[in-house]
Amino acid sequence: MTTITLEHISKRFGSDQLTNDPAITAVDDVSLKLNTGDVLAILGPSGCGKSTLLRMIAGIHKPDSGRILYDDVDLRDVPLRERGIGMVFQEGALIPHWESRKSVGFFLSLRQREEEVPEKLHQIAKITGIGLDKLLERRPAQLSGGEKQRIGIARALARDLQVLLFDEPFANLDAKYRTEARIELKRLLNAFPVTSVYVTHDQVEAIALSHRIAIMRAGKIEQVGTYQQLYSSPNNIFVASFIGSPPINLFNGRSENGHWQGENFGGFALRRDLPEGMLVTAAIRAEHMHLEEGGIPGVVEQAIPMLAERHQLVIVHLAGETWTLTAPLEPYIERGSTIYCGLQKDELLFFDTKTGVRIG
Repeated sequence: MTTITLEHISKRFGSDQLTNDPAITAVDDVSLKLNTGDVLAILGPSGCGKSTLLRMIAGIHKPDSGRILYDDVDLRDVPLRERGIGMVFQEGALIPHWESRKSVGFFLSLRQREEEVPEKLHQIAKITGIGLDKLLERRPAQLSGGEKQRIGIARALARDLQVLLFDEPFANLDAKYRTEARIELKRLLNAFPVTSVYVTHDQVEAIALSHRIAIMRAGKIEQVGTYQQLYSSPNNIFVASFIGSPPINLFNGRSENGHWQGENFGGFALRRDLPEGMLVTAAIRAEHMHLEEGGIPGVVEQAIPMLAERHQLVIVHLAGETWTLTAPLEPYIERGSTIYCGLQKDELLFFDTKTGVRIG
């Protein structure tokens, strides 16, 4: 297995003289280290640069600046046949006129090791519990989207693997198969532990498959950590808002005499060295807000039963602010009714409204 180190890598795509489009910075001064066997998910909105970053790790794109190291050796100095990279794309990227068996065994066939293919396929099928043997004689046009991805993953694993890269492999699959595919892939990652990078915009996939998550925005990595670290201790408003469902509640306010004061909530202790009147955003998760007799009144916009979680999500508004809290399933809360809300003060997070940076 391989340790991957990114040292201040950046990538720009040039301007278009025909359309006068300016150059775009897709990846901007990213540094990161993956230890041997790590599974890192890169999570972020569309266009944030996560796929470009993955392609640089794969050696498909060359960084304009910075270095990518495989086991402390510059990737440019590692011969292609010695990199040991397996890659699974969103569309499967299978050769249209090849049967699946040939696609899966291509790497080993190039090295005159065709006899190893059956055993590899047997291992993969045994771990995932899927009938790969039924798919091997079919061409891509005869496969469903989920079947193509199964073949793509089998192809990536059926080689001398050191690094495994995924570019949103399940993005085009329906919800039912995505769940099955995640379970199958988790089994494979446990059975074939290699340094892996998984690009996705789906938090559930990132949580299920990775050891750590890197949050990207506008070409930069905002924060790296476990899901719980990102959820409970975000560095900035972007990470706080991006991670979690429902989104975190945000309240505008300011510092007053060492305390935070907002439109509807206030009186919570802040650092006393903050300038008086400084704009501060308070944030709190829905599960840390609750019904409280004598609390802040709010008019119910919607109550959503969450049967599996055994609570209802209640969206309320008051004086131009809207927030979400959790409440017991019973009694059901009627739309348009007034409820009284409280919060857990020790779960509040505060951010500089101007910069978005967390205030400790």
